Amino acid sequence: MRTHKCGELNTQQLDQTVSICGWVHRRRDHGGVIFIDLRDRAGLVQVVVDPDYADAFKAAEHVRSEYVLRITGVVRDRPAGTVNANMHSGAIEILAKEIEVLNESETPPFPVESDIEVNEELRLKYRYIDLRRVAMQEKMKVRRDVTRVLRNFLDDNEFFEIETPYLTKATPEGARDYIVPSRTHENSFFALPQSPQLYKQMLMVAGMDRYYQVVRCFRDEDLRADRQPEFTQLDIETSFMTEDQIMNIMEEMIRQLFAKVINVELDAKFSRITHAEAVSRYGIDRPDLRIPLELVDIGDDMKAVDFKVFSAPANDPKGRVVAMRVPNASELSRREIEELTKYVSIYGAKGLAYIKVNDLDAGIDGLQSPIVKFAPAEVWASVLAKTGAQTGDLIFFGADKASIVNEAMGALRVKLGHDLKLLQGEWKPVWVVDFPMFDWDEKAGRFNAIHHPFTAPSCSVEDLVANPATALSRAYDLVLNGTEVGGGSIRINRTAMQQTVFELLGIGDEEAREKFGFLLDALKYGAPPHGGLAFGLDRLVMLMTHSTSIRDVIAFPKTQSAACPLVSAPAVVTDEQLKELGIRLIKPAGKVKE
Repeated sequence: MRTHKCGELNTQQLDQTVSICGWVHRRRDHGGVIFIDLRDRAGLVQVVVDPDYADAFKAAEHVRSEYVLRITGVVRDRPAGTVNANMHSGAIEILAKEIEVLNESETPPFPVESDIEVNEELRLKYRYIDLRRVAMQEKMKVRRDVTRVLRNFLDDNEFFEIETPYLTKATPEGARDYIVPSRTHENSFFALPQSPQLYKQMLMVAGMDRYYQVVRCFRDEDLRADRQPEFTQLDIETSFMTEDQIMNIMEEMIRQLFAKVINVELDAKFSRITHAEAVSRYGIDRPDLRIPLELVDIGDDMKAVDFKVFSAPANDPKGRVVAMRVPNASELSRREIEELTKYVSIYGAKGLAYIKVNDLDAGIDGLQSPIVKFAPAEVWASVLAKTGAQTGDLIFFGADKASIVNEAMGALRVKLGHDLKLLQGEWKPVWVVDFPMFDWDEKAGRFNAIHHPFTAPSCSVEDLVANPATALSRAYDLVLNGTEVGGGSIRINRTAMQQTVFELLGIGDEEAREKFGFLLDALKYGAPPHGGLAFGLDRLVMLMTHSTSIRDVIAFPKTQSAACPLVSAPAVVTDEQLKELGIRLIKPAGKVKE
């Protein structure tokens, strides 16, 4: 049907007769001569239609945007002064001899050739139109290239690509499962996998040594810009490798990925930071290291001051008082500071104290703030020294429960970094290591696993039982520009340790046997030391294409409410289908029958 793709034509085809197919991107009638920009996946090419070819000209008079055409013509140079250097085909045009309308098109619900903002719900409802846009096709191309480079790297490093089941058993992985009823097993259900975690561990027990899979995963959870109910991850597991060895080979994979797909050279060696240090300095375990702002603990300075807002958390074992210096920001207005105060309130902060350093050499007299009067000059001198403040700086303070301070000041740090254009460099990858094994759930009165119940601790069974609250795990997350793009750990490979972790998580022997009996059995039969990780493929592509949401890099994503406007899913099913599955629907309490 075609001899060339639109966007691939250039001066190498001069004077050749070619046939191309595509969509009408734009049509322009210049009084006797018609120009058509024809578009396919490879790009655009300009077609000229003049009255000398009567049939072609007649057809061109009736075509409209998004008509599907097949055009045969001769490639020629564009006239002087009309070359478009921004297009691969910008030096040539096609003089059309024949135009065949392969299909007509109604007026699209939004213009494909325009960069105007379009309501996301409308874009998703007509996703097949949205995906025609050049920007979206470029993102899909990057996604294709990303998966290809990752697969090639892993293949070259002797990893096996192995598929694991989608219909599996419900196991606690930190989010709700999507449940699938079984028609052939009455009153029983499958679950869609939140990850292939247990299958890939059993592949290591099976001696597969190195495994990977580009896999769909499913989590029934509340959504955000970087979350979807179904998503794609690159899942990896290895045997007989330490966490350092795993991180090193994954670093090389990510470096090659960025170099080959978007021509970016990442650091020769990625930074590493402990979880405790990340939270202490940045308030968060996924820090954006491009932002030079840091949190500085000043609790010791504030224990004896009369200002209860600071002294109370300073003397509370679960409290924290921090200062964050923002260079050259003393010109921020009262209104701007009030807006920042409102912003941190989203994260539970009750206020946002600040000091403007108008003149460092003037001591306390050079400070401007309502809170200066609440502490003596030597306290503020210590704070200025600890933060490294200079004349013209602005210092923000956080004082509350440590969790609130970390979240609020961590978010403020990121916002100021972007708003004030403080970012240093474009890409800053960092490994976060030495995560705690557990966190304590006050409401439930028990421990939760920070990663998942199969992560190995960095201590013995005896030490874990004696000090579960302070035990560290052999886990590691790869963070890029403040986004966690991958996470993994060394796994538990001994039954005694796995049973101990279950017990500390409140999973009794009976429950453990019911939910994880197959894993406990597998660990008895020579399970090797093993570990791995999973990369969020959608998140990687989102970052590499500078998109603001993973929905922009998924061909057919769900909305924030986990719905698909394109096919109107989820949808009701017939009574016959429900009866076949042995399911009876119950109206939620409070619903009024119509």
